[in-house]
Amino acid sequence: MDDQAGDERSRERSPGFFRVGLVIELQREAAVAIICRVNELDHQTLSAKAPDPHTLAALPARIRAWGRELGFDSVAIAGIDLTSAEQGLLDWLAAGFHGDMDYMARHGLKRARPAELVSGTVAVISARMNYWPDASDAQVLLEDASRAYVSRYALGRDYHKLMRTRLQRLSERIAAEVPHGFRVFVDSAPVLEVELASRAGLGWRGKHSLLLDREAGSFFFIGEIYTDLPLPPDRPVSDHCGRCTACIDACPTGAIVAPYKVDARRCISYLTIEHRGSIPMPLRPLLGNRIYGCDDCQLVCPWNRFARLADETDFAPRNRLDQATLVELFAWTETEFMTRLEGSAIRRIGHECWLRNIAVALGNAPTSDEVVAALMARQDDPSPLVREHVVWALAQHGSSGFAVRQSKD
Repeated sequence: MDDQAGDERSRERSPGFFRVGLVIELQREAAVAIICRVNELDHQTLSAKAPDPHTLAALPARIRAWGRELGFDSVAIAGIDLTSAEQGLLDWLAAGFHGDMDYMARHGLKRARPAELVSGTVAVISARMNYWPDASDAQVLLEDASRAYVSRYALGRDYHKLMRTRLQRLSERIAAEVPHGFRVFVDSAPVLEVELASRAGLGWRGKHSLLLDREAGSFFFIGEIYTDLPLPPDRPVSDHCGRCTACIDACPTGAIVAPYKVDARRCISYLTIEHRGSIPMPLRPLLGNRIYGCDDCQLVCPWNRFARLADETDFAPRNRLDQATLVELFAWTETEFMTRLEGSAIRRIGHECWLRNIAVALGNAPTSDEVVAALMARQDDPSPLVREHVVWALAQHGSSGFAVRQSKD
């Protein structure tokens, strides 16, 4: 789990195809904002002008080449018949494994039926982009309980905007050659991303439920273009997990309840990103120093020995998030949080949950004057949620927080 789903909740859109009329690019706070004036596309009119078979057959190879030019590491095509995935989705929801993520159930089976989400869809172009950053060693960081661990995907710029912009450009490049109706998605709608990507042959679903590739591991983002072009689908690849259970065994909270099945309610990524309430007490010690997301199931995966460093510089660590201490991050004011994390996916959880998460990590940190002082400075925080977790954290260091000081006098 990670915060990819969170953007879906805030960006749900009504279905329908659009053709881009005018695109204006503006530079704003080091991020590119794309403003599109769009017009509804008459799908029947477009279908009447369908490309000839020769053009259509040659198009996938050109799409892959254009994708590489835009920075995607791999692009492939999937069909839209996801019938075999429907029961699994229904069972997962019925078990309550989605936790507080009500938006996961809101659209029912539309998530598994692309043509119902966007009328006229007959194929899905799936693209992936590596994000593994050149950052401080993840395992070393996890073993240093005084430092904060942030999921590798969130160390740099928010991938949603970058991926969406690149997919939009790819869609427009296709349209310049063969007019088509399309919609671009990056966690912005009810889409079975891993299912589509696996059917397109970008990888297979690992036992941790993420997409895996033999040559790239799993540290990459996925995005989709829903199109009404009848593109020939690529072939899926076979599962190469074998009897390995490394990801299941490594999960700190036991959230991978069975191969290919994750109970989000126990997942650290869900607890630190999607969940807005109190973190269950039995799970708090298991969070360790993970303050935003969790990568344990990926870090132990043998296939991630082949993970490649991202070419995209926007994914490089910002604000020393790959080496910062818990104490220094806990001292950030709300203004500092909002300013320093401008353009970051982390900003979405808000300052309150940021402090909640760090308070838990400080409770798990080695007892020291510095840790206790940082927690005591937040005892009167305006947020009841933060205060609750601060009280718990202080209790881990002695009931009042003064015990450590008295022991050194």
